[in-house]
Amino acid sequence: MASPKTTHWELDPHTKAKHEILRSYLGGWFPVLSTYNGRVVFLDGFAGPGRYENGEPGSPIIALTTLLDHSFFPKMKSEFLFVFCEPKPDRFESLQSEVKALMNERAPWPRHVKVILLDKPFQEAASNIVEDLKRHRKALAPTFAFVDPFGISGLPIELLRDLLASPRCELFVNYMVDSVNRFAGAGNVDHHLTELFGTDRYKEAANPANGQSRQQFLHDLYENQLKSVCGFSFVQSFGMINKTGHIGYYLFYGTRDVKGLELMKDAMWKLDPGGDYRFSDRLAGQTVLFIEDMLDVRPLRDAILTTFSGRTVAIEELERFTIIQTPYKKSHLRKPVLSPLEKEGTIQVRRPGKHGFPAGTTVYFPNA
Repeated sequence: MASPKTTHWELDPHTKAKHEILRSYLGGWFPVLSTYNGRVVFLDGFAGPGRYENGEPGSPIIALTTLLDHSFFPKMKSEFLFVFCEPKPDRFESLQSEVKALMNERAPWPRHVKVILLDKPFQEAASNIVEDLKRHRKALAPTFAFVDPFGISGLPIELLRDLLASPRCELFVNYMVDSVNRFAGAGNVDHHLTELFGTDRYKEAANPANGQSRQQFLHDLYENQLKSVCGFSFVQSFGMINKTGHIGYYLFYGTRDVKGLELMKDAMWKLDPGGDYRFSDRLAGQTVLFIEDMLDVRPLRDAILTTFSGRTVAIEELERFTIIQTPYKKSHLRKPVLSPLEKEGTIQVRRPGKHGFPAGTTVYFPNA
């Protein structure tokens, strides 16, 4: 991670992982949103200098090239607006230079792709956008806000609520739970923590209920606030596990659209963690690792058998449950879980054809 006096810094494995997730997600998000909307916005709240120490692209360049290099880009007629916030003068100058270089490299630059560079902190830039929208009585266009701060300050949840209030706005935020855990109850940064959560309930982390760990309590509190304060119908978190096996921070994704949640899960599971970093989530008290070649579907199997015990359920409902209620993605349902259950005789399947689980299939789950 960069020091306050550093213009460029080394790209660490976890940041590389975030960028790969971002690239993969935007690859699905851009064509979906541009099909139905006249304008699509990508907002990078902590943009950085545009490049890392060894020349790797930063999130602004990744977002732009993901769009420009997309196979569907020639057919996308929406206006794409990219807003990059970077308050530090040296990093802002570097970002300007990198964006200009990309525009020159891709000349003639597409007229429907606009870039706005703001030499302001995210909090100030977002507040200005909110005030401008209120003044003109307008709603924000469909927006993906990538908010990747260096700490816990400058990220008021009520500002996120006001900025991303429109139904098609989404949030991908780095929640520094380690820092929150360290400072919760210390008393010296309470104003930042109260802004972050929109409540002072983080103080309860000192004595969490129900046997929770401090970190799990602080995770659940932020998730609940993203739902209740920001109004995101679906919130997915991914724990970023370091080499010592501990979660350093969570990536939280908030959306009001099931399709967006499906795209984000596909992006997460597509990433090959290698040996430098891992991702996790929890289901039924078990840690689920986002590693395809070590796929363990037992938590999904157990959750489905428990939830739908004694019921006959359409395949579409099982898919929706998998996407919304579990860390797994839709493709983990049929072959890894339902097919073995059918072979064992645990479930009874009625399908319109002879094979698989096509639309119109129903599944009966006997009482557990």
